[in-house]
Formats: sequence, C-alpha cells, structure tokens
Amino acid sequence: MATRTNLIEELKKNFGFDTFKGNQEAIIRNLLDGKDTFVLMPTGGGKSLCYQLPSLLLDGTAIVISPLIALMKNQVDAMRNFSEEDGVAHFINSSLNKAAIDQVKDDIMAGRTKLLYVAPESLTKEENIEFLKQVKISFYAVDEAHCISEWGHDFRPEYRRIRPIINEIGSHPLIALTATATPKVQHDIQKNLGMIDAEVFKSSFNRPNLYYEVRPKTQNIDRDIIKYIKSQSGKSGIIYCLSRKKVEELAETLKVNGINALPYHAGMDSTTRTQNQDAFLLEKVDVIVATIAFGMGIDKPDVRFVIHYDIPKSLEGYYQETGRAGRDGNEAHIHLLFGKGDVSLNTELLHGIAPDHDEMAQIYRSLRALQQTSGQAFFALDEDEVARRATRLFGNTVTPSQVQLGVAVFEELGLVETRADETQGSRVKQSVYVVDYKGKVELSDSVQYREGLDEFDSFMSFKDWVLGSSADQLQDRIRHPLLPYDNNGEGR
Repeated sequence: MATRTNLIEELKKNFGFDTFKGNQEAIIRNLLDGKDTFVLMPTGGGKSLCYQLPSLLLDGTAIVISPLIALMKNQVDAMRNFSEEDGVAHFINSSLNKAAIDQVKDDIMAGRTKLLYVAPESLTKEENIEFLKQVKISFYAVDEAHCISEWGHDFRPEYRRIRPIINEIGSHPLIALTATATPKVQHDIQKNLGMIDAEVFKSSFNRPNLYYEVRPKTQNIDRDIIKYIKSQSGKSGIIYCLSRKKVEELAETLKVNGINALPYHAGMDSTTRTQNQDAFLLEKVDVIVATIAFGMGIDKPDVRFVIHYDIPKSLEGYYQETGRAGRDGNEAHIHLLFGKGDVSLNTELLHGIAPDHDEMAQIYRSLRALQQTSGQAFFALDEDEVARRATRLFGNTVTPSQVQLGVAVFEELGLVETRADETQGSRVKQSVYVVDYKGKVELSDSVQYREGLDEFDSFMSFKDWVLGSSADQLQDRIRHPLLPYDNNGEGR
C-alpha cells in the first residue's frame, strides 16, 4: 500500500491537487487497506476522489454503481481529462450500442480500465453479471447510496438488489457514499449493503461560502427573478421548479427577456436533456431552469446562485439541490421563495404517492370490476382506464399515477398479482389478477403506503418550518442536516 507521502504524490500526479480535503485521505487509506467504508460528506466535499484515486492505485477495475447516465458521463469525461488513456474509465448503460459495449469489455479485459460505472439496472443483467465474474475487481463503490433506503428522498428499488448481485459476482471491499443520510437512512444503507461493521466517516457540513435567503413571492416574482439574474451578469445559476410546465414557462420568459436559459426535466427526450445539460456545463448558457431531475450528478464548480421557485418537498431534497452551488469554494447565494400556491402544488404532487383510503378503495373496486368484465384471470392493466372508471363510478378524482401506486400497494398486501407482458420503450406493460381475498387488510401494513404518508407528513413539517424561518435559522439547519426534527420542524 502507498505510504502517506506517496498518497500526496499520487494525488498531485493524477489530479493536480497538493492536499486532501477533510477526511479524504483517511477514507482512501481505509479503502486501500481493504476495509468496507461508509462516507457521509456534503455535496461538493470531494466524494468522487475517495474512490477515483484508490482505483488508480489498486490492481484491477473498480465497479462504481451510479444512478444517473448524466452523472456517469460527467465522471468518465473528468477521469479521461486527467489521464492519457481514454480507456481508464468507462460506463455501461442503456445509452450504449453493442459495438460500444464490446469496446468497453475489451478495454477492461486488457487491463486498461480502472473505473467502470454501471447503473443498478445494468448491474442486474445476466450477461453483465457473467462478464464481471471474469473481471479482476479491486472494489465496489455505491454512489448516491441514499437511493438504497426506503427512507431516502430518491429511493430506487433496484438499489436493494446490489448486495445479492455483488455476492454473485464476487465479494470485494465496498465503499458507500452519500451527502444526505439521516441516522435512519444510514442504518438502512449499511444493513442492505451488508456493511454494518464498516468504518464510518462523517464530514462537516458547514459550507461558509453559501449564503441563504428565504422570502415570500411577490406579485411580480418573474420580474424580480429577471432583475436579479441580470444583476449577476455572466454568472451560472440553477432555478428549481416543482412542475414541468413551470420549468418550460419560466425558461421561455427568461429567454424573451434576454437571459440565456434552457429548461431541463424528465419529460423531455433524453437527447434534448443531454444537450441542455452539456450547454450549461460548457458555459454556452448561463441558467438552467429545472425540476429535481437535475439534482444528482451535476458537477459544475462555479454555480453562483440557486433559486427555488417553489418550496421543495423535503429538507433532504433541498439540501441536495442547494449543494450544487459554490463547489469551487467561492461565494454563492441560495434563494428560497415561497407562496401559498406552493403548498397546494406540493400537496397535490404528494397526494399522488399517498391517496386516501377512499381513493384506494375506488381503485381496488375498479380493478375487481374490470377483472369480472374481462372474463380472464389476468387482464391488461391500463392505468388511464382504471383511473377514468374509478373517477366516474365513485366520485373522487383518481389519477393514473395513483392507480400505479395502488396496484403496487395491493400486490404488497396480497390483494393482486401482476406479471410483465411486454416492454414498450422503457416501460413494462403489466397484466393484473385480482385475488379472491376474503380477509381484512390495513393499508398501513404496506411499506410503500406508509412511506408515502411519511413523505407527505415530512413536507408539511418542512413547509411549516420554512414559513417560520429566518435566513440564519435556515443556514444553521443546512449546516446540521443529521439532526432529527422535533414536532415543530426544528432540529434538536
């Protein structure tokens, strides 16, 4: 293993830095010693280096499990900038064709690749599992590890399959990294990754270069934003909105008023999203107007302001989004705007993940009725049709997204069974069978349903706290994100 002096030398040689930040050196040394490692570090604190440098110093290829294609692409590009060998870093995901995947595998088997980024969905494919069994693996890294936790704000069920897949491929040291983990989330991550005994490194979340402001929206909020951005001429910024419609409208309003801005949200096609993101990263535009889809993996060091047009759904999400600012250590400003309409919008959005008992009953009765009229055991699930039928027959408006959630909850409770019939684009079409269940069930027995209720309650608490907070209180809260809330939304 490299000596202490050699680590500094390797840091300088490979990345051009003279010193480590915070716990970086201790984390790297722990991983080089072959020990499982849990890293809780603020956004902009240098998490990526904690696995990038060890990958260059150890034999074999490090497998980095990452949630977003954009994040993978950014990090691979960054590693190639530091290396003379393009094959030093690769990613495998759904954006690659067969020829590109074959090239990646050739580079790995030839020993040229030190870092391989994979999405959890790609990791679970049988052909990739069989390939990785042949690879000399140095360690595994799970980035944005809060995605593994059902209590995390970006929960992705695919992440919970990581440990079984690792066991199948071959066990090696594991490092898990996140910027947003409450004690509950941390324990869930460690338990699900089988690393309860891992060495834990928690860094300070105090970022004194970030300045926070909380203020109500005025009648002329768009004009206020335009005036502010023009006062920041030539500076990069991100504006977060809750709805895709508002993203499109605000981006267009900014452009009409002479501001170089582009929209970004999950409803755009992937090519346009990538083009808009790259334009921002390459300084071709000054401002990105985005939903939370622009949260993880955006590594632009000189973002000078972040504006939240609406109250975010959670403190964790807010922390992740504001963390995009001032990653170069220079001054950056965070503006949180709020209005009465934000509460209604958030309530509507969150209602989609936690329908009330009456709406869930409407969905279930509609599924049973469709089962009977189909004359089949399994019938094709059409969320739009179920939503229309439930709304028409029982009164309360039911949305397709609520139907989708309802089916998942009912399956968890043993009331329905589902099967995948075919894949259309990125979406799997399902068929449903309603079980002839005579007993009584409680919706609260479903983890998914409880989680939706918890998220709704969390927002209401966060909302109440925001509306009553000063800039100083907000700044203090962000600096101590691990403290639990009391009943008033205050940290204790």
